[in-house]
Amino acid sequence: MFEEKGVILDQVVEARKEKIDGDAAWKLLSGAKKLVVGRGKKSVVFDPATDDREEILKVCTGRTGNLRAPTLKIGALILVGYNDEMYATYLGQG
Repeated sequence: MFEEKGVILDQVVEARKEKIDGDAAWKLLSGAKKLVVGRGKKSVVFDPATDDREEILKVCTGRTGNLRAPTLKIGALILVGYNDEMYATYLGQG
């Protein structure tokens, strides 16, 4: 899917093998200027510098407390979860 959109992945982490939770998840998420989380057919936008850490972690982690997949870091933008409209907006339609 990413190749079709011309997106080059610098790093791929297998979420089932390498868990990112709690402080490690926050360390990644807090470095974003804009954080967009896909939730069903909608997406929610956060600014980690000003929005509540616990609220952000609640929507960005799954039942196990691990960071939801897929999570994409594109410069200062982080996309969490999957939503067609979110991907079209931030990755472009190719």
